[in-house]
Amino acid sequence: MIAVVLLAYGGPDSLDDVPAYLHDIRGGRETPQALIDEITERYRQIGGRSPLLAITRRAAANLQAATGLPAYVGMRHWHPYIKDVVAQMAADGVDQIVAICMAPHYSALSVGAYRARLEEAVAATGKAITVCFVESWHTEPAHLEGVAASIRTAVQHFPEATRDDVKVIFTAHSLPAFILERGDPYDAQLRETARLLAARLKLADDRWTFCYQSAPQGGAQAGVPWLGPQIEQVVAALGAQGEKNLIVAPIGFIADHVEVLYDIDIGVQEIARARGVRVERPPMLNDSAPLVAALAQITSRTLEDLRLTERLR
Repeated sequence: MIAVVLLAYGGPDSLDDVPAYLHDIRGGRETPQALIDEITERYRQIGGRSPLLAITRRAAANLQAATGLPAYVGMRHWHPYIKDVVAQMAADGVDQIVAICMAPHYSALSVGAYRARLEEAVAATGKAITVCFVESWHTEPAHLEGVAASIRTAVQHFPEATRDDVKVIFTAHSLPAFILERGDPYDAQLRETARLLAARLKLADDRWTFCYQSAPQGGAQAGVPWLGPQIEQVVAALGAQGEKNLIVAPIGFIADHVEVLYDIDIGVQEIARARGVRVERPPMLNDSAPLVAALAQITSRTLEDLRLTERLR
């Protein structure tokens, strides 16, 4: 039986889950109480829990309806863990898995980690399960058009007389800068997505830019350079240059979660307001029709490649 599994990061179901969630992210290392308090407060401000699991489950249900294939959801750092979901898939008779990360851009540190967890989980079942792992899908047309449509929606929030002056900032989660030395494609793929979106939106070169967000501060990461510039610096600098109307489009993310709902909607907005800058954020794709269309196309193409490979054997 063929099935699809959507892989996502995971997030706490309640504020009480935050310490255990951080413990998992940190690989079992003790979490300083100050960090627990900080992250708990961030989740409190976005509603007391992560919406990521519910969103991903709805996307999986929509994908199942679109493809006729069973669609499961596995989380890397919270319930339902990838290992538990794969065990359930094996028990259900699944012997071919199409695995898609809910992150379109590949890095060995991010998507590569999902793949490792998935392969470990499959090995633990002791069964012959074929895995077709989709490493990246950052140029998928339906995905690009969905994001472009969301940005067009955000543009409409500005007064008509100012719309031509709006500047778009594309963002993605930062990673340690050493990935560039390793030839990791993450940065290049993100910049390609940004260029493709700018072309679809017919943005002049001076009407868009790309930067990073959500790099950790201090702690174990102190002294480790991360990819930049960071969104907070960019918004402040643009405000100082006279830019007053900005769209922050987090293209490295698919769904609403803390890096969007807090880092942008609260943190960046505070910086912007202090400088007299208006910031709008496009709606995330979440479980929308464009996202499901993209996932369905990816699934279909992956299965066709698998069938071709099997015929050539």
